[in-house]
Amino acid sequence: MSIIKKKLTIKSKQGLHARPAALFVQLANKFDSRITIKREDNLEEVNGKSIMGILMLGVEKGVSIIVEADGEDAHLAIKELEKLVSIEE
Repeated sequence: MSIIKKKLTIKSKQGLHARPAALFVQLANKFDSRITIKREDNLEEVNGKSIMGILMLGVEKGVSIIVEADGEDAHLAIKELEKLVSIEE
């Protein structure tokens, strides 16, 4: 098992609200790894597979988040989630 942690900056003008949060959760749920996220400026960590948790963070465009994946497919999970949050809409 490996734990991968990466700082990502949200590029979408919607941040991680509603539709982008739903897409994040859908993608995160494709992996076996445990995925957590937190705002860089906040210690509260939430389940990356929970839309309510992500919405509670109130992540807007330009905000950096720390994504952590723990499991066999952690590398791939981080890589795919990074692609998703890097999309500018």
